[in-house]
Amino acid sequence: MARTAGRHFLQIPGPTNVPDRVLRAIDLPTMDHRGPEFADLGKAVLAGMKRIFNTEAGDVVIYPASGTGAWEAALVNTLSAGDRVLMAETGQFAVLWQKLATRLGLQAEFLAGDWRHGADPAAIEKRLRADSEKRIKAVCVVHNETSTGVASRIAEVRRAIDAAGHPALFMVDTISSLASIDYRHDEWGVDVTVAGSQKGLMLPPGLSFNAISAKALAASRSATLPRSYWSWDEMLASGRSGYFPYTPATNLLYGLREAIAMLEEEGLANVFARHQRHADATRRAVRAWGLEVLALDPAEYSASLTAVLLPPGQDADRVRKIILERFDMSLGTGLGKLAGKVFRIGHLGDFNDLMLIGTLAGVEMGLALAGCPVKKEGVQAAMEVLAAAHRARERAAA
Repeated sequence: MARTAGRHFLQIPGPTNVPDRVLRAIDLPTMDHRGPEFADLGKAVLAGMKRIFNTEAGDVVIYPASGTGAWEAALVNTLSAGDRVLMAETGQFAVLWQKLATRLGLQAEFLAGDWRHGADPAAIEKRLRADSEKRIKAVCVVHNETSTGVASRIAEVRRAIDAAGHPALFMVDTISSLASIDYRHDEWGVDVTVAGSQKGLMLPPGLSFNAISAKALAASRSATLPRSYWSWDEMLASGRSGYFPYTPATNLLYGLREAIAMLEEEGLANVFARHQRHADATRRAVRAWGLEVLALDPAEYSASLTAVLLPPGQDADRVRKIILERFDMSLGTGLGKLAGKVFRIGHLGDFNDLMLIGTLAGVEMGLALAGCPVKKEGVQAAMEVLAAAHRARERAAA
């Protein structure tokens, strides 16, 4: 095959582009994971992830696994066979988490959703109030649904649980939101937060995380679902001295240490503002093309990605294929019942204004080549949003 010049534009909503600093860190020689130097690394990344999760009171464990492993760890450490869990259908990843819970022997009750809105706090409160016998042991919500570009209002869900006076554990998937969208494990009263390395943390896939409240840790002492690899107790015991109970993903931990440093050098507030700026510009471009953003509620727009809904008769996968072949850029496919109907633009991780404009230019050209009836005004509209944001920052600094 002929060589393609330049770099590939990886604009799926994860895995994201891995920055050179992280790649260079991963490239370090592997160290002895039982030696004293590793203990310093282990303590550093565990402390750093507590800051990223916004938890002081909670514990953090790091698994050599994808986010799916962290889903399973959250459930098997806190629940017993036959326990009922309440889950919100917000998209394909909520569906997959619900299927995993069912396979583990849990009664996973699904609050139906239309995949265009986030978890409904009012519906959750209503269901919990009806649970007079307190049979529901956990409420599970995906913070940012990667298949739809919809972000659920986690603080409002917490208030709904409290308003119902229900003791259920609160579990949140932040796989595509952590380090991209503001998240507060302690303040929002989350009991188990699930995360992965390959999105806002700017790493390759291979690390996953649980942030654990004292309430969740107490629940783990009486939970009876089988667990060994995923068990928190040995992970936490080893982690106090910076080690793991089994061989860790050493070189990914080098990269994690560097990624945490990069996020904190930029400042998490600035990271969140940058993601929001790029999301605003992308949505403006979509509307200027005459297309529709899948998410319907502005309060639930994702800052990590935008799912673009094509008109009836247009094949989103054909558009993606043309863009990949002509411009060497990957966009996210439609998942589950959205297959062929949407494509997803990832704008998270190590990403800047010029990268966004290049991405949107590729989309605009690809839409035209695919024969989609769009206006060629999206890139210009996005540039105006970015320019206005820069002028506003200059005025604020003056």
